[in-house]
Amino acid sequence: MGAPRLRVVVLISGRGSNLQSLLDAAAGGGLPVDIRAVISNRPGVQGLERARAAGVEAVTLDHRAYAGREDFDAALIAAIDRHEPGLVVLAGFMRILTPAFCAHYAGRLLNIHPSLLPKFRGVHTHERALAEGETEHGASIHFVTAELDGGPVFLQARVPVLPGDDAGTLAARVLEQEHRLYPLAIRWFAEGRVRQDGDRVRFDGALLDAPLPLPPCPA
Repeated sequence: MGAPRLRVVVLISGRGSNLQSLLDAAAGGGLPVDIRAVISNRPGVQGLERARAAGVEAVTLDHRAYAGREDFDAALIAAIDRHEPGLVVLAGFMRILTPAFCAHYAGRLLNIHPSLLPKFRGVHTHERALAEGETEHGASIHFVTAELDGGPVFLQARVPVLPGDDAGTLAARVLEQEHRLYPLAIRWFAEGRVRQDGDRVRFDGALLDAPLPLPPCPA
């Protein structure tokens, strides 16, 4: 009998493109996790349908039904903890989380962000990269802290910014790499290879001085 798989809860707000990459990797045996639930703060989004299609519990917790951010986050914690996860994954979850929420899941809360952090924290990253004349863009995986998109980064994928790019073409190029990036990062976490250590990250026991690059696709 094999070792128990890491229990994971995924938080979304939209179509669930990165969620699908995780569901596919788990179903294909390349991701040693048990995705116990997908929770959306917005009702009726495509990501919930993706979860149901994969046989995963799909939960709506509408933030508009709560008086404030603290009340919503308390309810979200209760909904997550019912599944006793070892990892909580933000996959396009468009909410700023309270310090109490971040502290509750410290060291077991991951996010994917569509920029080469610390550049372009927040939203509209592709438009901002183009406006700044960047020649390179990408995506980052980081542990979540109370600082918006400011937790320690440990894995990044880089893509070129091409002549004639607009926000849509650049976003599509980055998203293709995100779908490789997130399953790898979660697999490393599930295997015990990556851990948060204060404001830094240990990979295979050694403190990282810089984020690791996404390995190339196998030939």
